[in-house]
Amino acid sequence: MNDRSREVFRRVVEGYLASGDPVGSRTLTRSMSEKVSAATIRNVMQDLEFLGLLDSPHVSAGRVPTQLGLRMFVDGLLEVQELEIEDREKIDATLGSNAGDVGSMLDRIGAALSGVTHGASLVLAPKHEAPIKHIDFVSLSHDRALAVLVFADGHLENRVFRPAPGQTPSSMREAANFLNALAEGRTLSELREVMSHEITRRRQELDELARTMVQAGIAAWENEGEAPARLIVRGRANLLEDSAEAEELDRIRTLFDDLERKRDIVDFLERAEEGEGVRIFIGSENKLFSLSGSSLVVSPYMNADRKIIGAVGVIGPTRLNYGRIVPIVDYTAQVVGKLISDRGKG
Repeated sequence: MNDRSREVFRRVVEGYLASGDPVGSRTLTRSMSEKVSAATIRNVMQDLEFLGLLDSPHVSAGRVPTQLGLRMFVDGLLEVQELEIEDREKIDATLGSNAGDVGSMLDRIGAALSGVTHGASLVLAPKHEAPIKHIDFVSLSHDRALAVLVFADGHLENRVFRPAPGQTPSSMREAANFLNALAEGRTLSELREVMSHEITRRRQELDELARTMVQAGIAAWENEGEAPARLIVRGRANLLEDSAEAEELDRIRTLFDDLERKRDIVDFLERAEEGEGVRIFIGSENKLFSLSGSSLVVSPYMNADRKIIGAVGVIGPTRLNYGRIVPIVDYTAQVVGKLISDRGKG
């Protein structure tokens, strides 16, 4: 693109992101740095449409950026703004009370992030990776049991799950003894890695009921508890505010359905943890939200050892104010990382 085409493209995208409406040639004649006719601008728009960067949603001469156009804009032309003082203060206001557990703290930060951005916030809490001190199983009824994990740092977690029929107090004790022998000094993720191998190797030693109890107990963390519990979603109602058209409302309903499938989102955010810095996923680039035509701005956060342990993000329509959202998400990730690190020192 030459300078004129680049300016027309940039102003169309910026106008669309600001208003959500197609941008016409007459509008651009009033803002271009050089004085050009509406006919000249229309010709440039047609060329950009031919390149797949702009689209005409209606019969009118107005244009909107395509997904390819938005990606090109974000990668090459986006001017990331300085974090506004008011936005920083609203995020910082959550730091006043560092009381309660990590989940409560992240819930407050998620609510603040949603309020500042007027989108839905996603916060992926850190996995608890301290060594396990003790595991126990407690029968609650004939079809419900409680798995209890005590970590070496004093943290305690429990999950209610459905054991296999016929469990007895002795099979529960045998299952707990088996796991405790394996778990000493290991984190939960390390225990998962060795457990299957050990069950196979020691199949003859383990009673059948105890073996199913071991598998059901670990599954309580793998399938029913940890992944959904790690994800905090706040501000979904914000997505409805600017969605007056029926087509837009249908997309938002689809997005709500996506947000209910928390496990899929956790898997996706865990993949986003693989790289540092803020990442932007637009429309179908993010297969998880492709049907709803949504964008996700996400950044991982680190602990005191500079290890990535979670992520924070904002999801909304592709017409996000990316220049403003990016520094907010980046700053929030830094805040969360610092809070987690400070708690670790305490």
